Amino acid sequence: MISKVEAIARPRLPAADFLARLAAIIGEKNLLTAATDMAGYLVEPRDLFHGKALCVARPGSTAEVAAVVALCAETSTKIVPQGGNTGLVGGQTPSERGDEIIVSLTRMNRLREIDPSSNTLIVEAGMTLAQVQAEADRAERYFPLSLAAEGSCTIGGNLATNAGGTAVLAYGNARDLTMGLEVVLADGRILSNLSKLKKDNTGYDLNNLFIGSEGTLGIITAAVLKLYPKPRAIETAFVGVRDPHQALRLLDLTHAMTGGEVKTFELIPRIGLDFVLVHGKNMRDPLPSAHQHYVLLELAAQSDGLAERLIALLEKAMEDGIIEDAAIAASLEQRRAFWRLREFLPDAQGYEGGSIKHDVSVPISDVPAFLEEVEAAVTKRIPGARLVAFGHLGDGNIHCNLSQPLGADKAGFLALWDAINALVHAIVAAHHGSISAEHGIGQLKRKLLPQVKDPVALDLMRTLKAALDPQGIFNPGKVL
Repeated sequence: MISKVEAIARPRLPAADFLARLAAIIGEKNLLTAATDMAGYLVEPRDLFHGKALCVARPGSTAEVAAVVALCAETSTKIVPQGGNTGLVGGQTPSERGDEIIVSLTRMNRLREIDPSSNTLIVEAGMTLAQVQAEADRAERYFPLSLAAEGSCTIGGNLATNAGGTAVLAYGNARDLTMGLEVVLADGRILSNLSKLKKDNTGYDLNNLFIGSEGTLGIITAAVLKLYPKPRAIETAFVGVRDPHQALRLLDLTHAMTGGEVKTFELIPRIGLDFVLVHGKNMRDPLPSAHQHYVLLELAAQSDGLAERLIALLEKAMEDGIIEDAAIAASLEQRRAFWRLREFLPDAQGYEGGSIKHDVSVPISDVPAFLEEVEAAVTKRIPGARLVAFGHLGDGNIHCNLSQPLGADKAGFLALWDAINALVHAIVAAHHGSISAEHGIGQLKRKLLPQVKDPVALDLMRTLKAALDPQGIFNPGKVL
């Protein structure tokens, strides 16, 4: 593959000439070249990856994106697509070579169409997830993808990483919420597949080539997204349980008693809640006494009587010895307070020193045993280390994070990142799980992928990359 790419590589323009042609496409004010202007685009939220760039291009239309890509193809210039720059694996961060350009989609934030009868809306890739939710709400519809970063992450980034979030249990991930895409290909052509059809068997499903590809195969510029009727009722409970085994029993009971009404089922350990209560502002413990684990449970329904069904569920769970206590949100503000506890947890962990983080998934039924095995392995390797495992128990995606021992040297702890990764990922593999559940591969897990991916699958991925991006201009050094 390397020789093929080198064989078709084209001579580069002098930087000044290249930038002049780029400015002619998008306008000089939308071309950032000063270090101070580019700074916010060159580092990701965890501060793990830093890069350099020739410039940041901010096109305002699909036609401009296509022209930018065509120019880069002509000159063999590498492109790093970027949305809201909220990714956690360095997939949106350029290398340190300084010869790549960042193509930021944030100016492309328009609503193109909303069709309540088809339960769809068409939005450009730079629209934030919160804006997509608001547009759906204005049409008396509901877009269920929800993430802590929804105020700044963009729908293009969500699709490029196949984002999950807190409602996957009920509605699926970003791939499940997408009906059509518009994508700029590596030669500057535009794939226009903005279809609202529920049935279309006219060949390969091209959309799914690009969803989850992290910008390595094309640049998503617009999407047709699925909408749902707005729930008539939402009920939220904060539940204390003895351990993840009981949380899993509660999940099974919830499915049995409420069917498709369970929207969210989040597992929170007591240590995580303690971090939040210590470091958060205006946070309070929702239950009168401490419990080893908690479940943030949310039901949504179109029919009446949801509150009664939640009460019946919790009463049955109490009778069966599954739960120890529970609080039901009596107001919208109390519901938001429950959610703030969950959403602040990753930030709260940062105040406790170094943190080695894992975004993994295992079969739902394996989660309790998996967590027990991980805690035993990591605390044996680092005595005093504190496991803070939380997340989406309803779909088996656990953020299995390890905080440094109290008083430990942060740098020394973080130096064990690879060793702890090896321990945790070995246990993930034993449970037939995934080392990346919703954050992607990016730069962080690129070298790990060959260790866990089926060799035939990996070869097919390389074949697709070579076919769709023969010069390797899209997001080099990511995924493959």
